[in-house]
Amino acid sequence: MTTSEASRVTPTTDERRAIATLTIAFSSDPIARWFLPDASRYLTYWPQFVIALAGNAFAAGTADSVSDCAGVALWLPPDVGSDDEAMAAIATEAVPEPDQEEVFGVLRQMGEYHPTERHWYLPLIGVDALKVGGGLGSALLRHAASRCDRDALPAYLEATDPRNRRLYAAHGFEELGVIQAGGSPPIWPMLRKPR
Repeated sequence: MTTSEASRVTPTTDERRAIATLTIAFSSDPIARWFLPDASRYLTYWPQFVIALAGNAFAAGTADSVSDCAGVALWLPPDVGSDDEAMAAIATEAVPEPDQEEVFGVLRQMGEYHPTERHWYLPLIGVDALKVGGGLGSALLRHAASRCDRDALPAYLEATDPRNRRLYAAHGFEELGVIQAGGSPPIWPMLRKPR
């Protein structure tokens, strides 16, 4: 793959391929696998969760891909949100009842950190495991950062893997705190101010 191929970000309407990439990308993510530790349940429920959390990016035209969907970022523009009811229904069905209190505790805290002012929200960004380290995530973040700067709006995300915190920081995101409920892995809410 050439450098130009790795940096050419395009909108995608191919939900199936984008969700497949995100399913592979998050298969070892600490919070995704804490939420869905059984592999079979993960493969069943994670794609549904992706749609509930970030699927509105497809209709909004803000689902970005790079390198033929090897990297995907689902951005929710201002005034477009997640489907909270669907997320709650999936969590109720997918998570054993004794664990639901902690899962819903994490979701509540995520809502508490979420900015109230107009902003772009990145619920999910991921790269196919075979392409990690090739700059695809950075290309997706650079593309979105320029859009946020053009709109003079902040960008918000939750870092669910400690390895990604440095990547997000390198693109201007600053940590706001830590989200954690019971035995959950930590999540770092991060905000990038427009430049």
